[in-house]
Amino acid sequence: MLKTVLPAAAATLALAGPALAADVTGVWRTAAQGGLIEIVPCGESVCGRVVSSAPLVAHPDLKDSLNKNPALRSRPLKGLVVLQGFHHDGAAWTGGQLYNPANGSTYKGDLRLIATDRLEVTGCIVAPLCQSQVWSRAK
Repeated sequence: MLKTVLPAAAATLALAGPALAADVTGVWRTAAQGGLIEIVPCGESVCGRVVSSAPLVAHPDLKDSLNKNPALRSRPLKGLVVLQGFHHDGAAWTGGQLYNPANGSTYKGDLRLIATDRLEVTGCIVAPLCQSQVWSRAK
């Protein structure tokens, strides 16, 4: 009996491992300004909204004032969608867009879970002009 249970348990863990490793949902602490971004499922993709940051704590009514589109500059930063359109692609979430309210620019991006509590976020103007940050899980 033990000979049958152990291989079955190992197979179950092996199949569950990649699914667990790809779970990028939750609240993440960014690498700058004490930012907190909540990543949630959005249909078959994931998206992320601004929860907080040091500037938002000091000035809760901050707007998206640096947006390249003048019509969007009055949007509140709190709750602003800054990650969207990411689709699971094996070990990563790819093909999404990252919006940086600090400069009003949008980048092509990928998310890669490098540990259960560490997320590598990569944004590219155009490949190979890319930069990455590592975010840590807050919750």
